Amino acid sequence: MPSRDFKRTDRVGAELRRELGLLVHAAVRDHALPSVSVSDVEVTRDLDWATVWITALQPEQAPVAMKALKELAVEFRRSLSRGMRLRRVPELRFKYDDSVDKGERIERLLSESSTPPGDGADE
Repeated sequence: MPSRDFKRTDRVGAELRRELGLLVHAAVRDHALPSVSVSDVEVTRDLDWATVWITALQPEQAPVAMKALKELAVEFRRSLSRGMRLRRVPELRFKYDDSVDKGERIERLLSESSTPPGDGADE
């Protein structure tokens, strides 16, 4: 029997990521929210829960956007149930993905440490 390359949860997660990306983009535009995007969706094995990872263009405004997205979760789920061919659409949990922020911080620290002191740039 051939093995499957992708589990069903992976396929459902990828489809949810595509659909939620469009819904979140529309919500940002319609509700004048800070700019955010869906970076990943993880679905539990029983397809009851989906964790939606969100990144923000401006990290300091992320709490405002996260609060609004959590309030819109029921509306998103309703839209997904109309647009996707699933028996039951998972409950949505929104979490902030700070990996981009951490990566930028590390990059900034590395670039600051690589400039030798007294190179004449600040004189």
